Amino acid sequence: MNAPKKSPLDRFSAPLRVAARPGKAGPCALMRRTQLPPVGQTPHTVVWTENKWRLLQFGAPTKFATPILLVPSLINRWYVLDLGPTRSFIEWLVAQGHQVYCIDWGTPGDEDRYLTWDDIAGRYIGRAVRICARRTGKTHVLGYCLGGTLATSYVAAFPDGVASLLALAAPIDFAQAGTMTTWTRTPTFDVAALVEAFGNVPWQLMQASFRLLKPTLPAHKAVTLLDRAWDDEFLDGFLATERWGNDNVSFPGACYQRYIDELYRGNRLIEGGFTVCGRPAELASIRCPTLAIGFNDDHIVPLASASALVDKVGARDKQLLVYGGGHVGAVVSRKASQRLWPAMSMFWAQRD
Repeated sequence: MNAPKKSPLDRFSAPLRVAARPGKAGPCALMRRTQLPPVGQTPHTVVWTENKWRLLQFGAPTKFATPILLVPSLINRWYVLDLGPTRSFIEWLVAQGHQVYCIDWGTPGDEDRYLTWDDIAGRYIGRAVRICARRTGKTHVLGYCLGGTLATSYVAAFPDGVASLLALAAPIDFAQAGTMTTWTRTPTFDVAALVEAFGNVPWQLMQASFRLLKPTLPAHKAVTLLDRAWDDEFLDGFLATERWGNDNVSFPGACYQRYIDELYRGNRLIEGGFTVCGRPAELASIRCPTLAIGFNDDHIVPLASASALVDKVGARDKQLLVYGGGHVGAVVSRKASQRLWPAMSMFWAQRD
């Protein structure tokens, strides 16, 4: 009896097989995975809670006196800075002798639709700065992505207690923010109607927007994953980053509306006129040591948007560092622990 003729589609329904590399005998590492790698594992203490946000404290000042306050993006989880052994920026900083604090923004509830930029950038970050500065009188402040915009506006309005400002891939010049600027300035984009309908802007909507910035990225990730599925170390990093990338937070409505109207559309950090808690937030008022870091391949915060900070601040001690890589990978990769992280640590150490 003749064997049944196979359909060309049969190969897609067969179990996935990935050839083992030399020295990697046994089933593919990807097939052995039953759970995602743990994240946020560096030991810490919760030193403050308010509404949904918490302030986490890591380590002790074994070498450097001035603590570091990390301000992550408002719409992403804090643990991108603590992705696990060899990938944790926080763990690495503590090992260098820094005392580290990090804001965990938590998850906004329906009632948080009324939280404003003043509440978050002024009152919450202000509280965190004062707590971090209790022992020495000052704290270094690092803001990542939207956290960098929030932190910059705070430091511009309330410079007391801030030893230095480090803006990591932070949008500052919103006229140079690429495709996002084009979208948000479209007349048919009715921000008020969006906020009225949803309250907090859903994270699913924002995530879809980010993915549209680079539509081929999911396919590229899939190919890379299959190509390197034999590598346990790569898998740990890839899966931890993907876990973070799909664990997002909705944007408090009132804060989002001002973010779009006054920054993306009005570009007020550059043009002037932005305020925090009623105080002018002029970039020229920032006189503490300032470091801006941008990435050549960042499709979320283009280099031109991040680098504008250095031109506008009033500090004499200011510099711009530019690296290759993208918005996330360049910050949490193994290469980051060899170049980017030491550069940031040196910036703080020289101004301790």
